[in-house]
Amino acid sequence: MTTEVDQKPRKRPILTLLPVAVFAAIGAAFYWGLFNNDNSLPSPLIGKAIPEFELPPIDGRSDGLSSVDIRGRIAIVNVWASWCVPCRVEMPLLNELAARDFVAIFGINYKDDADEALAFLAELGDPYTRIGADRNGRVSIDWGVYGLPETFVIDAEGQIAYKHIGAFNRRSLEEDILPVVRRLQTGGGS
Repeated sequence: MTTEVDQKPRKRPILTLLPVAVFAAIGAAFYWGLFNNDNSLPSPLIGKAIPEFELPPIDGRSDGLSSVDIRGRIAIVNVWASWCVPCRVEMPLLNELAARDFVAIFGINYKDDADEALAFLAELGDPYTRIGADRNGRVSIDWGVYGLPETFVIDAEGQIAYKHIGAFNRRSLEEDILPVVRRLQTGGGS
C-alpha cells in the first residue's frame, strides 16, 4: 500500500520547457531584428519614371529642385532632414562621394525648418548639386518615402534604378549603391 508521502508528483517536462522555448524564440527574433542590416525592401517604383515635381529652394538658397533637373543624367537623390539622426550618420559619406565628382547628388529636404536645414549643411557639409524643400512632404510621398533617410539611384532616362532605405554605411555604399551607378554609367540598364 502506498501512502501519500510515497507518491511523488509527476513532472511535466514539456510544460516546464514551453516557457523557455517561447522566450528563446522571442529572443532570437529580437536579436535578428537588431542586427539584420538588410535595407533592400523592394520598391514598386523601381524601373518607373521619377515623379513629376517642382520644389522651391530652402529659404536662403537660390536653387530648388525639379524632375527636369534630374532627368538626362545618372544621379543620386537623397531625402533628408536636419532632425533626422541617421541623416547625420551618412552625411560624411555623401560629402566624400560629392568630392569624388563621380555622380550628381540631389537632395530633397523633408518637412524641415529652413534655418535648421541650413545649419545642418553648414555643420556637416553640403554634398548636393541642388536641394528642393519639400515643406509639406507631398513630393516625398510621391517618391514612396516612408522613413528618413532614403536614397535613390536614377538612370539617365529619369527612371528609378535602385532605392536604399535608411542611412547607408561604407559597405552598403560600395557594395549596393555605387555598383548600380557604375553599371548605368557604362551603359548597363536599370
